[in-house]
Amino acid sequence: MQSKNVKTKRFSNTSTLLWGLAFGIVFGFLLQKGGATKYDVIIGQLLLADFTVLKIMLSAVVTGMIGIYAMKSLGRVQLNPKSGSAGMNVIGGLLFGVGFAILGYCPGTIAGAIGNGYLDAAVSGLAGILLGAGCFAALYPRLSQGILKKGDFGDLTLPRLFKVNEWLVVIPVAVLIVLLLYWLERAGL
Repeated sequence: MQSKNVKTKRFSNTSTLLWGLAFGIVFGFLLQKGGATKYDVIIGQLLLADFTVLKIMLSAVVTGMIGIYAMKSLGRVQLNPKSGSAGMNVIGGLLFGVGFAILGYCPGTIAGAIGNGYLDAAVSGLAGILLGAGCFAALYPRLSQGILKKGDFGDLTLPRLFKVNEWLVVIPVAVLIVLLLYWLERAGL
């Protein structure tokens, strides 16, 4: 009996990893097709001259938000938001922003750029990810007792904050995002 549970759990973990790999490959392919793995496109976004990356990310947000909450409503997934804090967001945002500004890639676009064969992403990007992750892991015990706890807001979500049905937040936010995407397209940005 115990052996069967171990095999089932191992199969489940392997299946989850394979699905993750498949979706990662599709995500990378779509990033590449959308142009988000090109250095010039990313720098254009940072200079507010090319909004390709913003359009891709907003499209992913609205699709993912509707998809996740639809699956949750059907009982197919269960959401367990992680606890958060202002300190975590500030430190995470600073690390992400500095890396993004210095190299011109974020972790997802680095993977796509490596897949395209871009040497700057393969050497500098991968080194930056490993160095940044290593430094953060080394500093985490000290940070987790200090700044990362500042402004703790737990696992609060907007529907919980407003004490409303999730769809009363999802639908208006999705409509606003779609309207913003429409405006960006009409403005030629």
